[in-house]
Amino acid sequence: MPSRYGSRQELGQNFLVDPDIIKLIRRAAERTEGPIVDLGAGDGALTLPLSRLGRPVTAVELDPRRVKRLSARAPENVKVVGEDILRFRLPTVPHTVVGNIPFHVTTATMRRILVAPAWVSAVLVVQWEVARRRADIGGCSLVTAESWPWFDFSVLKRVPRFAFRPAPSVDGGILVIERRPEPLVRERREYQDFVRQVFTGRGHGLREILQRIGRVQDSDLSAWFRAHGVSPQALPKDLTAEQWASLWGMARGGRSVPRTRRPRGLPPRTSRGPRRNSG
Repeated sequence: MPSRYGSRQELGQNFLVDPDIIKLIRRAAERTEGPIVDLGAGDGALTLPLSRLGRPVTAVELDPRRVKRLSARAPENVKVVGEDILRFRLPTVPHTVVGNIPFHVTTATMRRILVAPAWVSAVLVVQWEVARRRADIGGCSLVTAESWPWFDFSVLKRVPRFAFRPAPSVDGGILVIERRPEPLVRERREYQDFVRQVFTGRGHGLREILQRIGRVQDSDLSAWFRAHGVSPQALPKDLTAEQWASLWGMARGGRSVPRTRRPRGLPPRTSRGPRRNSG
């Protein structure tokens, strides 16, 4: 019988059933520190393995029937909260966020997580396209470039649709997000306005776009392209986090700091998962 919140399809619930994927997420979470918040806990496919890490776990689940069942099964270090993940307030102390995010609320959930101030690491199952674009596989998106100075994104693994029950129409991906101990940029609003200007600017390639925006002298642009090995015909999606930060430093009149870059198309720490981070 459906709960008063509707069927599992109406709730957007596609439960993880692949034990290897669940073990991989648990191992990724094990490399993090602090209490754990499990968003979209369902019947506890991730909650119960995470509880065996011996850390406090808060499991957030909307469906009251599953809240009741999970509460009865969970050990003492697990607190089960019956709440919508889009309304749940993340803790104000350093913690790790884990979750199999309902695909239909991925964007809204990501927005809430990225503005929350205290979490340090996140291990999230999201649509493959979201994971890929966030982690700069095949080019970054506007939303990634806007948040890159504060967060590092990587993909741990692509998750086939048949790892879920019921199976969704698309694959998922394990997206690992880490808060940078020191942001690459300090001026959040001004930087994000600049990134949106560049992404939506008119022109054939970065040089022409930036010339039209008028924030950087052409001689400085030429030197910047040479220093960073970037083609003037490159597109905004082709830049790295460090290149965006450097370009912004030049646009606001500061010093452009050269940075090195991992080879394009290879997600950082793919085999290692999230690094420990005390910041």
